[in-house]
Amino acid sequence: MKKIVLIITRSSDNESVDSVAAAIRQKGGRPFRFNTDEFPTKIRLVAEYGIGKEKLQLESEDDRVNLRDVAAVWHRRLEIGGQIPITIDPQLRVASIGEASRTVKGMLESLKTFRLDPEPAIRLAENKQLQLQLAREVGLETPRTLITNDARAVKAFAKRCRAGMIVKMLSSFAIYDQQGEKVVFTNRVSAADLDHLDELHLCPMTFQENIAKALEIRATVVGDQVFAASIASQSSAAARDDWRKDGLALQEEWEAYKLPAVVKRRLLKLMDRFKLNYGAADFILTPGGRLVFLEINPAGEFFWLEKWPGLPISAAIADVLLGRAFRR
Repeated sequence: MKKIVLIITRSSDNESVDSVAAAIRQKGGRPFRFNTDEFPTKIRLVAEYGIGKEKLQLESEDDRVNLRDVAAVWHRRLEIGGQIPITIDPQLRVASIGEASRTVKGMLESLKTFRLDPEPAIRLAENKQLQLQLAREVGLETPRTLITNDARAVKAFAKRCRAGMIVKMLSSFAIYDQQGEKVVFTNRVSAADLDHLDELHLCPMTFQENIAKALEIRATVVGDQVFAASIASQSSAAARDDWRKDGLALQEEWEAYKLPAVVKRRLLKLMDRFKLNYGAADFILTPGGRLVFLEINPAGEFFWLEKWPGLPISAAIADVLLGRAFRR
């Protein structure tokens, strides 16, 4: 019997889902894609519990699976109830999404199987403050950081950052207007900005010392493997503070990078501390050769790295899901 891998995602997810699903098939497994935004509108879930009987079945428009036969779960993306019509009564819609969310999460928690990765581990690892603490504990260098809503503290911190200061948010979010989505990127803080901190009391922000960049590194960890790639972000004026600002134009410029053994060991120790099997870590390589850890995303993207420079990340994920490789 083929090992079944349940992929938790959404219908708008990118090509990485299809890539991992193809790798699972190639290695003899059977992927089942669960687009959580299509529940409960299109996907049907039956969970029946009785004396001597238990039924747990998930059915999409073109496939069905007995969830008790699932050998592994890949937690990719959640958007439960995303296609429930916005035209229904707002209170009923909130209630429907809430009930759908409890139903799906309850089902997932009841599965006695391997997860890449358990949702509680993912949520814990999203804590950027804890990341910085644990990264230092395992020996990784991190930037001097201030998280505050106190303008006075920011001005004092800026004086200690001789190479300048950047600002970013702890959470990933976007602002939407008539022009569409506007992502909040990392930005340089100017001297003039320090005179306009009056509204900081409404929303805390994260400030870090500016680190000179020779390269930016994305190190993707799968089990005990580390796939690293570098980008010369300083070649683009738009990408100097955040490579994502010119990410599309730079996609084909990524190159394979050999992470030093000591940094690799420390990064794997950080994964051990978070009990994660997958994570996408960002580093800065300084002109002097120092590798400075910025953060790790427990559900970070990797799809472009399979094209440029061709890192076999999907195959590695499939191996872990099918029990063919190291699992943490």
